[in-house]
Amino acid sequence: MKKVELLSPAGNLEKLKIAIDYGADAVYGGVSHFSLRIRSGKEFDLESFKEGIDYAHDKGRKVYVTINGFPFNSQLKLLKEHIATMASLEPDAFIVATPGVLKLAHQIAPHIPLHLSTQANVMNVLDAQVYYDMGARRIIAAREISLKDLMQIKEELPDLEIEVFVHGSMCFAYSGRCLISTLQSGRVPNRGSCANDCRFPYEMYAANPETGTLFKLVEDEGIGTYIMNSKDLNLASHIKEILDAGCIDSLKIEGRTKAPYYAAITAKVYRRAIDDYYAGKSDPDSYQKELNTMQNRGFTDAYLVNRPFEKHDTQNLDFSMMMGTHQVSGIVDESGEYFECKYKTFPNDTMELVFPEGSALDPIDNEIGKIWEENGEWHISFKQLLAENGKVWDQVHSGNLNRFKLPCTLPHFTFFRIPATDEMGTVTKC
Repeated sequence: MKKVELLSPAGNLEKLKIAIDYGADAVYGGVSHFSLRIRSGKEFDLESFKEGIDYAHDKGRKVYVTINGFPFNSQLKLLKEHIATMASLEPDAFIVATPGVLKLAHQIAPHIPLHLSTQANVMNVLDAQVYYDMGARRIIAAREISLKDLMQIKEELPDLEIEVFVHGSMCFAYSGRCLISTLQSGRVPNRGSCANDCRFPYEMYAANPETGTLFKLVEDEGIGTYIMNSKDLNLASHIKEILDAGCIDSLKIEGRTKAPYYAAITAKVYRRAIDDYYAGKSDPDSYQKELNTMQNRGFTDAYLVNRPFEKHDTQNLDFSMMMGTHQVSGIVDESGEYFECKYKTFPNDTMELVFPEGSALDPIDNEIGKIWEENGEWHISFKQLLAENGKVWDQVHSGNLNRFKLPCTLPHFTFFRIPATDEMGTVTKC
């Protein structure tokens, strides 16, 4: 049986490795202005991206390169060079958005499979057929499409792979067709530099052009402030329904500029949900509990399993971003011997450990600290905060760039987390 693919974002080399270690079958990312992941793409250069591809391939995973921008005529020469360069890194597919770039990529690198970006807005069999005939082997469906429509596309084009978004930020506009950021800050969404202006709070006014009078429209406090702010997509509780449809080849997690913890938790939860499906079981409550540990804008199941006109809860009018139930306090480095502080750490603090599925841990109690299991969860507490340079600290905060010794070797990219408290506040900026 061919199992569905779990596809995660790779904003930089660290997040690429984290997504793979936490369960992603494939990752996607880019390195240049020809990617809609321009801001995260700046964190990759050719050397680090090649290192990421090699890391993935060594573990039997895949890397898809985003070349899904909308180039001007003046950029076509550079685009051709970029496609050839990226092909030389031996990725597993290109993600492109326009017919012209699709054709060009096929001419320059005919051996690289082509995936059609969600920016192409495929919503029906006719468009899917056109792009398939042009060489697209997979379509990344528009977020507005329904599962029923995807089933019909698969019936007509059984060899065409279908990829759908199951988690992440939702665009206020129709699959990215937005100019608000362009008007307000000159950052063009369809060229990869959206400023997320839809996440800002707005005040509304009514103007009378004849008299020059301007009236502020006052609403009840807390209502209508974030008038364009979409909730985050979350389909973890619908995996069975999606996979039972028999038409989906890849489940995609959005995450253009998300944190490493997001890359880990989303990969871990959806890996578990997918594996549970094939094992004939499901635990939606546990999936949602874990996803709620992350910062989010509130969650919605959006349109894949519901029609747009049936949904009236996809906007969050009260805030742009809120803390999750937990705060990340540290992360284990790649050596597995040290951790880096991401919030604050004191001796004798108890922190929960989050690590890739299948990792083996053993309890330990020594002069550095203690690691133990309790009620199915692993915890860590430090007796002393010993820096790599030998200095002992009485407390550590996120601005401290030292690495600190662990009681024993832990799986690299293990996270420490603590329950969030009111004093941590509400995050209101993306």
